[in-house]
Amino acid sequence: MGEEPTAGTTGRRGRLAAASALLVAGGASTAALAWVLGWPAGIALAARWTGLAGLVVHAIRRRSLTTWILVSMALGAEVGYDWPAVGVSMRLLSLIFIRMIKTIIAPLLFGTLVVGIAGHSSLRQVGRMGIKALVYFELVTTLALLIGLAAINLTQAGVGVQPPADLHRADVQAVRQTASDVILHAFPENVAKSVAEGQVLQIVVFSILFAIALSLVPEPRRRVMLSLAEGLSETMFKFTNLVMLFAPVGVGAAIAYTVGHMGLGILVNLAKLLATLYLALFAFLLLVLLPVALVARVPLRRFVSAIAEPVSIAFATTSSEAALPLAMERMEQLGVPRQTVAFVMPTGYSFNLDGSTLYLALASIFVAQAAAIPLTFGQQLMIVFTLMITSKGVAGVPRATLVILLGTAASFGLPEWPILAILGIDELMDMARTSVNVIGNCLATVVVARWEGEFPPKA
Repeated sequence: MGEEPTAGTTGRRGRLAAASALLVAGGASTAALAWVLGWPAGIALAARWTGLAGLVVHAIRRRSLTTWILVSMALGAEVGYDWPAVGVSMRLLSLIFIRMIKTIIAPLLFGTLVVGIAGHSSLRQVGRMGIKALVYFELVTTLALLIGLAAINLTQAGVGVQPPADLHRADVQAVRQTASDVILHAFPENVAKSVAEGQVLQIVVFSILFAIALSLVPEPRRRVMLSLAEGLSETMFKFTNLVMLFAPVGVGAAIAYTVGHMGLGILVNLAKLLATLYLALFAFLLLVLLPVALVARVPLRRFVSAIAEPVSIAFATTSSEAALPLAMERMEQLGVPRQTVAFVMPTGYSFNLDGSTLYLALASIFVAQAAAIPLTFGQQLMIVFTLMITSKGVAGVPRATLVILLGTAASFGLPEWPILAILGIDELMDMARTSVNVIGNCLATVVVARWEGEFPPKA
């Protein structure tokens, strides 16, 4: 049992909280004044670091992983801005963090899916849940595509863009995806290869088939494998908790690298496109995901609290996979049954990338606008429906949205230079769309669980 707080300890905690709040407010106010009044660089630097010191004191007071992640993002941005070379060199720390997370994904998915399906009393219910999940995914991603299409047509962000003199070449090649390619991509030819390449959808398909086969094995032998899978999944959740202790360092390093190698001046270029994307993503959250959450009677405060850490990690690292293990754990803690989390969330990483699909619709029309190629509404819809198919086909491929965008441009005779021009701000756009991907998949697990009558969990 914990020690009851005395009046003295309560008073000390209150004074510490008040002091940290004053330090944060004072530092932030000083930094703002330095920027508005144009103080000398040295004074402005001191003001910013005073504000950051207040944030650190606040984080020490809170002892919350979410708080430390947010504070580390602010510290990383400042380091990258003040000392760009140091920020760029910190990329190693962020890559270590992402690699540690990726080692968790395959064994965690395998263990949780096998337990959720083979240990389930009814395979028919699992199949029904899968159909419901796919229907939900297609409906929501279609709305995301349409919102992206509407946003870029309203702002006309691509009109008047001139080809930059110096274009960075893309580090990936365009891939044209047919319907048969998309379907074939879902099935692994070698599960070890799928694990090595991080092909989440192929790992999910293998795990589902393995679990169905295991459910047909006689009970004594099935119990042995189920116990092994249960132990594996529990161990990987503990592994996730250990890796998350490194999260503030990895997240701060990722932000420091982004600011250090890009600088803040990049925000001036193509600012209209960046603003269009952020506003469109906000509209999608407000007009689609929020009504879905309200209709499904999702406890919003608890849900927002549960997704805060995974979304922060996704934003800083621009990697949906980096947030996957923690997101699965948080949804289970929220009350979503493990078998639902294990099935819906990994599947959503291939079929429910809301932020990425919205971006693809927006960016593809931006390319046409920049190249002064007029497209009828019918042609735009054709591009959107093509993206509905091809966006499912390269899950797990590095820079997947860039691959799809280049392939779509090639398919419709659009030039490549506008895509290369937006590479400069691609990471800033990737932060937002990846965060929305994680929010959408977390919400999908709760919605499907509610649809199945399993949220809140049965007593």
